[in-house]
Amino acid sequence: MAQYDSAWLETMYNNRARVPEHAEHFKRWAADSAVARESQPSKLELNYGDGAGESLDVFTTAQKNAPVLVFIHGGWWRSLDKSDHSFVAPAFTAEGACVVLPNYALCPAVTIPEIVLQMVKALAWTWRNIAHYGGDPRRITVVGHSAGGHLAAMMLACDWKAVASDLPADLVKNALSISGLYELRPLMHTPSLQASLHLTPQDVLRASPASLPRPAKGQLFSVAGAEESDEFLRNNALIEKAWGNKTVPVCEAMPGLNHFSIVEAFAQRGHRLHAYGTQLLQNTVKSA
Repeated sequence: MAQYDSAWLETMYNNRARVPEHAEHFKRWAADSAVARESQPSKLELNYGDGAGESLDVFTTAQKNAPVLVFIHGGWWRSLDKSDHSFVAPAFTAEGACVVLPNYALCPAVTIPEIVLQMVKALAWTWRNIAHYGGDPRRITVVGHSAGGHLAAMMLACDWKAVASDLPADLVKNALSISGLYELRPLMHTPSLQASLHLTPQDVLRASPASLPRPAKGQLFSVAGAEESDEFLRNNALIEKAWGNKTVPVCEAMPGLNHFSIVEAFAQRGHRLHAYGTQLLQNTVKSA
């Protein structure tokens, strides 16, 4: 890596510039998400806290005690919304899963460590309340894309007993990080990102999954699109190196996928990436 060369970092982390057709992806996500909200049984805008952005949507299934998939959206912790990602739910509710999509406050109004704590709050709410919506709190898998992939890894690494005494140590059974970020230090030196993220060295230490101890329980599947930048591919390999292949048994660059098409692949039944999500949900049966 060119050591914190800002121009080079911009080419590595500006995904919208790397994928000129990104607006078409966003348009498709919005349209498909609107259809999902209209056609799928759901409970929308449930509050998991009293702060800004602290709401979530639950897409239910007819199955009782369903495995729970929590999907955390990306957008560099500064843009996008859970409502842009409702389209991921139907393929999984059709397979008998309950799908939860949480929101969070956006930078620069908050810091990344504060967003991490919001997701901790959202997962605690899910464990305490999801049974009311047909989900099994013992079978929670967290999935996230990009910034959401970072947050998914942070949830797997969370010390849940330190959060609250009623929470189980293995609240998150496993996680899937799609195009996730595990080392935040380069972002401090990427001007277009740092302008809104306002990362400090302390933030980087607290919120870089690759710098945290390997999770005591659970597994992380880490994937990226083979057409993504060298930095995203480096991050993808980094977490396997940091946490080991017992905790990260899947570390894969998927051919033909870029930073945005990979989310659509996740929602596509029959795709290898979708199968990874289904596999993790099924694996929760063994540990429930």
